[in-house]
Amino acid sequence: MKKILVIGANGFAGRRILDKLSSNGECEVVGCSLHPDIQPGEKHTFVRVDMNDYPAVEVLFDHVCPDVVINCSALSVPDYCEQHREEAYAINVVAVENLAHCCEQQGSRFIHLSTDFVFDGKSDRLYTEEDMPAPLNYYGLTKYQGEQAVARNCRNYAVARVVVVYGKALPGQHGNILQLVKNRLEAGQEIRVVSDQYRTPTWVADIADGVEKLVYSGNSGIYHICGGEYLSIAEMAYRVADYFKLDHSLICPVTTEEMKEATPRPRNSGLSIDKAKLELGYRPHTLEEGLREMA
Repeated sequence: MKKILVIGANGFAGRRILDKLSSNGECEVVGCSLHPDIQPGEKHTFVRVDMNDYPAVEVLFDHVCPDVVINCSALSVPDYCEQHREEAYAINVVAVENLAHCCEQQGSRFIHLSTDFVFDGKSDRLYTEEDMPAPLNYYGLTKYQGEQAVARNCRNYAVARVVVVYGKALPGQHGNILQLVKNRLEAGQEIRVVSDQYRTPTWVADIADGVEKLVYSGNSGIYHICGGEYLSIAEMAYRVADYFKLDHSLICPVTTEEMKEATPRPRNSGLSIDKAKLELGYRPHTLEEGLREMA
């Protein structure tokens, strides 16, 4: 039975991964977070550890002796990262490098979650795993540096890049853009959404499925684990309104220039999933299938 350590297990993707691996009966799963378990259960154990406390992390590895480590922990708000660079670098780069060292010393497989924001969005096609990153903002830069730290220090690893993760959040978790759209429209409030930024939105359950496949794969490298539909943020909002029969007129599409975001975002950062489909048998759900659980 594999021993799996899920870091960032209170987070949106981390909790879904923890629950999926705990429920299959084939793994002994330990969740880890800076804060107490938001949903205690009998199928996993939980440990509180600060990923920036490197001696504590080493003790955790010695105690758990994981076969696989899945890192979902990150500082992922671009505006915050831009304004708090030292903190972003510590969490997204230094802590990841330390985890990679621990995995290599322990002989653990390391699965690390990353982002489409490693790209500048200037491509006229979906990005593949072979395309060279060129981040537009500090968040994207730290995530790219984290990817490099994993590849530099681990022989047995997989980097899973995800995009605009959505789904039903648990109490204590941050929401997501599609949940925000639904909540605002249900409350009769207008919402401004960007019409000229394109993504491949990812249902959080598909991330858990893709990561589970990577747990049992012997392949190392980068994999794009995201949705198969290439949509603008505005198109996503209209699809939410359609699915839940909410008022379209409350959606206000604006350009990137009109949105006046403090931190630049890539225009077109959709990711190709051909490699994950071919090598892992990964098959993501449609947007509407993912929205169903938010009903």
